[in-house]
Amino acid sequence: MANNDAINLMIEGQESVTWPQWVALAEAAEYAGLQGLFRSDHYASVQGRTERSALDAWSTLAALAALTDTIQLGTMVSPASFRHPSVLAKQVVVADHVSGGRVELGFGAGWNELEHTMYGFDFADLGTRYDVMAEQIEIIRRQWTEESVDFDGAHYTLAGCEARPKPLGHVPIIMGGQAQPRGAALAARWADEYNTTFPSTDAVRERKARLDAACEEAGRDPLPMSIMTGCILGETEADVHARAERIMAWSNADGSAEEWLAGLRHEWVVGTVEQAQARLEEYREAGISRFFLQHQLHDETDMVALMGQLN
Repeated sequence: MANNDAINLMIEGQESVTWPQWVALAEAAEYAGLQGLFRSDHYASVQGRTERSALDAWSTLAALAALTDTIQLGTMVSPASFRHPSVLAKQVVVADHVSGGRVELGFGAGWNELEHTMYGFDFADLGTRYDVMAEQIEIIRRQWTEESVDFDGAHYTLAGCEARPKPLGHVPIIMGGQAQPRGAALAARWADEYNTTFPSTDAVRERKARLDAACEEAGRDPLPMSIMTGCILGETEADVHARAERIMAWSNADGSAEEWLAGLRHEWVVGTVEQAQARLEEYREAGISRFFLQHQLHDETDMVALMGQLN
């Protein structure tokens, strides 16, 4: 069993991941020695496949917390548009207590308009969504760390909120995006880590430079940067192609597996374990210290075991 302190399994839970599959994936991640299991927080398929199902993210994580012992658990990311900040803060604390302090909160503004329309969530313009997120992240952090919280904002008002229990320790908050000015400044104020998705190594360097500048302006040391990206591993190239064909069929992608993979190799982690290790090293040299590798074949755990061989 490996001891991999930078590799996390990332699962798109809104694409019909069942409870038995969640249990099997969590067990596989723990056995493989991965750092954690993280999941998206969506109520509907991001591929527009409305026939697919989604279990609620924080309910799932709290349940998995009771069944696991070592892996970190969290979201990538919970949208501010789904829940009142007091509700989200409380849900995270529940999972934190059940897990013995193994929870992290990935947090964002929300972007998928379809699920907001389907479920009746407000979907404001981007500027307003950022305003809401800024108020929420302050409320959440303060509820976790202050004895009593008063807050009078444009979107939320709290009066003498004595939120108990507190988390067992410091709950890391992960924010992310492309390190554009407003998002980078907000992360520099409140986050413990910054995550960017599906980047090339050149994009990593550009985004990290902007994030570092925002941290310097805020008077903070640079935040660690992580990536979330797709991952297809195999013991052989034939295994990689076979998994690629399954993912293509599941996502209705056109073309051959070879052509499809060729278009992904500059921003995904694809190949044998040795090839993937070399790819991760390229990201590390660009400034990445942590990886969230997206596994789209939810009914199999063999690739999770291969993730445990990455270092």
